[in-house]
Amino acid sequence: MALTHRSYIAENPGSESNERLEFLGDSVVGLAVTDSTYSTYATLPEGELAKLRASVVNTTSLANVARDMGLGALLRLGKGEATSGGREKESILADCFEAVIGAVFVDGGWQAARSAALALLSDQILESSVRPGGEDFKTRLQELTSNLSLPGPTYRLTASGPDHDRRFLATAYVGNDECGEGRGTSKKRAEQSAAEAAWNLLSSRHRGDAVAPLAAEAIEESNG
Repeated sequence: MALTHRSYIAENPGSESNERLEFLGDSVVGLAVTDSTYSTYATLPEGELAKLRASVVNTTSLANVARDMGLGALLRLGKGEATSGGREKESILADCFEAVIGAVFVDGGWQAARSAALALLSDQILESSVRPGGEDFKTRLQELTSNLSLPGPTYRLTASGPDHDRRFLATAYVGNDECGEGRGTSKKRAEQSAAEAAWNLLSSRHRGDAVAPLAAEAIEESNG
């Protein structure tokens, strides 16, 4: 049922489309991503959590995952929809993905559906967490240190492993203070991970101190 588009029903009466499962799966996917990001990114404010979720749970993102899963080839479409490229349409693919998760929920319950959704969306969540709202953590750490009147962040990199399987360890410093470490298969990913750790640490440590300059900035903007 999760693979059956409404165009197929028009030509094959007696079947049921995936629309009800898609309706259910839409809520399941949204809650799974919300629950995961709320727990994982404990210092992100509500606005940035909302941006992160929106960058994961949207038609383009879900359609890309559906393509990776090969759902397009498995869809049951009407002849007209199939010949007009329906197997590659983002809206159809995204709805099918949500319907599949909805079917997992019906069959296996919340934990099974949550695990399936997060496993399939893990890359999208990671990518979006690096740049919620279009900003990466290195940029956000730079802005945070500026708001706190601290020295700008610097990074120290070390590499290990053979050339074909290189691993990098980045350490983020603010002044002489070591504030975060990160690992990755590229220098960029390691530095982003270290910047995220440092941003979380400084946000927690200086939460009250960061409010004043941000508030002053907001007042200045509102006054034109």
